[in-house]
Amino acid sequence: MASKLRVIILKPSKYAPDGHVERFRWGFMPNSTVPHIRSMTPGEIGGVPIEVHTIDEYVHCDLDYYSLLRGERGCRTLLALVGVQSHQFHRALDLAAYAQTNGCLAVIGGPHPMTCDTSMLQGRGVSFALAEAELIWPSILGDAATGGLRPAYGLERRWEQELNAPVVIPPGRRDLRRYIVPMLGLYPARGCPFVCNYCSVIQIAGRRVRGQRIETTIESLRAAQAAGVKTIMFTSDNFNKYDKARELLDAIIEERLGLSYFVQCDTQIARQEELVALLARAGCDQMFVGVESFNRSTLLAARKGQNRPELYRDIVDLCRSYGISSHFSNIIGFPDDTESGIRDHVEALCDLSPSCASFYILCPIPGTEQYDDFLRENLIVENNLDRFDTTCLTWRHPHLSPGELLRLLFWSYKRFFSIRHAAANAYHLSRDHGNYLSNSLASFAYALFNRHSARRATHPMSGGVKRVVLDTADGLLRFRREVFGYELVPLPQNLQLPMTDQLSDGKRTKTNDPNASRR
Repeated sequence: MASKLRVIILKPSKYAPDGHVERFRWGFMPNSTVPHIRSMTPGEIGGVPIEVHTIDEYVHCDLDYYSLLRGERGCRTLLALVGVQSHQFHRALDLAAYAQTNGCLAVIGGPHPMTCDTSMLQGRGVSFALAEAELIWPSILGDAATGGLRPAYGLERRWEQELNAPVVIPPGRRDLRRYIVPMLGLYPARGCPFVCNYCSVIQIAGRRVRGQRIETTIESLRAAQAAGVKTIMFTSDNFNKYDKARELLDAIIEERLGLSYFVQCDTQIARQEELVALLARAGCDQMFVGVESFNRSTLLAARKGQNRPELYRDIVDLCRSYGISSHFSNIIGFPDDTESGIRDHVEALCDLSPSCASFYILCPIPGTEQYDDFLRENLIVENNLDRFDTTCLTWRHPHLSPGELLRLLFWSYKRFFSIRHAAANAYHLSRDHGNYLSNSLASFAYALFNRHSARRATHPMSGGVKRVVLDTADGLLRFRREVFGYELVPLPQNLQLPMTDQLSDGKRTKTNDPNASRR
C-alpha cells in the first residue's frame, strides 16, 4: 500500500485551431466541477492520507503542474480529468496518456464519457467515469489507494436518485485571482424537464430536477463569502424549475452575505414575477436565458416548444424592472436558417435590447438526440472532436457554408454590441444600481471587448481575457497514439442510458407533439 495518495483534479482546456492549448491570463467563469469534486475528497481513505491539487487549465498560465503527472516514489498519483466535454476530449486523452506513461493512474469523467461510447478506448490503462461523481468517486479513490482502477465506473447507473452533495470548499485566494471577478459555481439542483434535441443536459443529469439540502447550499455560501468570493454562479440549468428555489432565496436574504448571484432560467420565467422579485431581493444581478431563436417553427423542430418568442420582451422588461441584467443566449445555423433569417434574428434582438447576448453556431453535440440523427443521416462532415465547440460548422448545412456562418457569427456580436446599446445599458445599470461612472465604464468596456474579439475572429465567450501561449497539441500527441492507438478518435456513438435510469427518469420517446416539451 502506498504511503500517500496524491489526487490531481484537473479541468482540461481544449486545442485551438492553431494547435495551441487555450489558456487565458484572466478567466470569465470558473469551472464548478473542480471545487465540487475537491469537496467530496476526504483527507484519507482506508488509512492512506490524500493530498489534493486542483487545476483549471483555461487559467493556469504555467506548466508547473506537469511535474505532478510524473509520479513520485512511495506515492500513488491519481489524475482525475473532470467536466470533460467533447471538444476537450482529445486534450483529456493526451494528459491521461502522459500521466499513465509516467506511472500515474488516470480517470476521465464529464459530459463526453457519460453520454458517448468510449468502449474502444477502455482497457488501455486509463479509466472512464460514466456516472455522477456522488455514485462512483469513493470507489475510484478506494481503488486508487489500494491498487489500480477498473476500466470503467458507473456502468450500472448514471445518476444518484437523491443529491447528497458536499458543502463546497471554495478555491484559495490565489486561484480566485485567476478570474476577472472572484466567482464560485454551485449546483443547488440538477436536471431539466425539457427535451431540446440539441442539448445534452437531460443525458448528463436527467429530466427529474433533483435538489440538494438548503442547508448545504447556505453553508457553501458562507464559506465562499469568508474566502473572498464576490459572485456566485448557480449553474443549475433551470433555477426557476427548482421546487425549493423560493426557500433557498429566503434563506439567502436572511443570511445577508453581500454576495451577488448569476442564475440560469428558462423562458417561462416571464410568467414568474414573484420569483424574479425574490431573486432581486436576494442579490441576483444577472439572469441567463436560452432564447436561441425567434422563429417558432425552428423552436418546435428543435423540440423547444417551451420557448415563445412573444414573451421574450416580457423577460427583458421584467428583469429591468427589478434591476437584473438579462443575458440572452442565441443559436445561429439551425437547419432552416438562412443569412437573411439570421440577420432578421439579430435585428429583433437589438430591438429587444437585453443587457447582454451571446451567439453560438448550432453544433450536433455528441450524446444528444440531434447528434444521433445527424450521424445517422450522414450530415456530419467534421471528424475532429476539437471542433465540436459551437464556434465551427461541423455538419452539412442546407443553406450556409462554414465560412458564411462563421462570418455571420462575428457579425452578430458586432451588430448587437453597438455603442448605442452600451450607452442604453449603462443608463439602465446606473438607474437601477447608481454609480453612473463605473457602470458606464463597465458597459462600454464589455461592448468594446466583444467587438474587438469579433473583429479578431475569436469568440468572446471562449474562456477569458489575454490569451497565453505555452504549449501545443504536438507536445503530447505521441502519448495519445501510443496509449490509445489514435491520432483522431473516431466520432462516437451515443451511450445508451442504463435501464435503471430509464425507468427512474421516465421513458423518453420522440414525438411531433408541439406541446411535449412543455409538460
